[in-house]
Formats: sequence, C-alpha cells, structure tokens
Amino acid sequence: MLYSSIPSLSVPMVRVITVTGSGVIEVSPNYVQIQVEVRKEGKELQQTQAENAQIMNRVIQSLLELNIPRENIQTAAYNIFPQYDFIDGKQVFRGYEVTNAITVKMNDIEKAGIVIDSAVASGANSVSSIKFGVDNPELVYQQALQRALQDAQIKAQTIAQTMKLALYPQPVSIVEEQHNEPIHYKMLSMASSQGGTPIEQGKISITATVTVKYQY
Repeated sequence: MLYSSIPSLSVPMVRVITVTGSGVIEVSPNYVQIQVEVRKEGKELQQTQAENAQIMNRVIQSLLELNIPRENIQTAAYNIFPQYDFIDGKQVFRGYEVTNAITVKMNDIEKAGIVIDSAVASGANSVSSIKFGVDNPELVYQQALQRALQDAQIKAQTIAQTMKLALYPQPVSIVEEQHNEPIHYKMLSMASSQGGTPIEQGKISITATVTVKYQY
C-alpha cells in the first residue's frame, strides 16, 4: 500500500558555531618544595645504612635550626640498590648504594637557597627537584575559567559578525577541558651550589580551556 498523500516530515537542521576559549592567569608561587637526598655507597649493607642515617640526621637537624617545622620535613623515598662492576665480561658485586630522600616544604621562598646550602654542608649530595606552587590554585583557576568563557564568547561574536549570522546569545553546550594543578619545576645540580645557591621562583601560569557551541 502506498501513502503518497502523507507529507514527509523534515527535521530542521541545528546550525552551530564551535569555538575554543582559553584564559591564563600568572601568579607568584607562595611555597617551594625541595627534595634533598643522601646517597651512600659501601660494601656492608648495615654499615652503609648506618652511615647514611647519620648524615641524614645531620641534614634534618640543620633544617630544624633554620626554623623549618618538623611537620614540613617528610621522607620521600628510601632505596637500597646492589652495585655491580663488569670485569672481563663478568658481573662483579661492588657493594650497596643506600639513598634516603626527604622533601622540605616552606612558605618563605627567599630561604630556598639557604636551605639547599645548609643541607649540602651537612652532607646531602643530591637535590633532585625544586617545585614551586600555590596553596589555593582553584581560586586562581576560577579567574582563568572566567577569561576562557569570555574569550569563547568574543570569538563566536566575531565569527557571527564577519559572516553576517544571527547568533543566539545563550550557548547550547559548554565543555570544560581537563586541567591539572600548576606546578613549576626546577632542576638543580650540585655544581651550582658553590658560593650560595641562587633560586629564581618566576611565575606560575594557570590555564583554563573551554569548548563552547552557539546556535545561529
């Protein structure tokens, strides 16, 4: 049976403009976290561990004398690695390497160089990382998110005006892109700690990105 007399129903096509908005806020960090390590090698494991612990205790005591609260000093890693040499194609046991790493968090960023110098003078032989951060990154991120939304709106308006399109002001879709807590890392070699260690904190960039669709 044919139903040629029934008119076909057409679904109106929804036309959208898709734009990506971004917003960036630069802030000064308000804390620094330094990872300091003591590495000690020796043939006897227990003796190597004891010597490592003795040095680390001196390092921690030097930090406490700088008025760093004990709760801001935390063990980050403790590792024991067998060490081998290859002689005439054979693996020959050399001893053990014991590594003890602590992190030191401080709000007085200006003292970062002093902390490093004090730790090194007390026996630390590696500074594996320095990271700067902000305590309340979400508050700054909200500002960056506002800028991202404004940026998306301006872009959509520019496209509509250029193309002579009637743009609906309310977006039909807003997608916030994933973001991570901003942390600014610096690496430091022990060779640079001669005569006072300069530490430059710089700025931290907090970025928000959104994808917005507008109907026209």
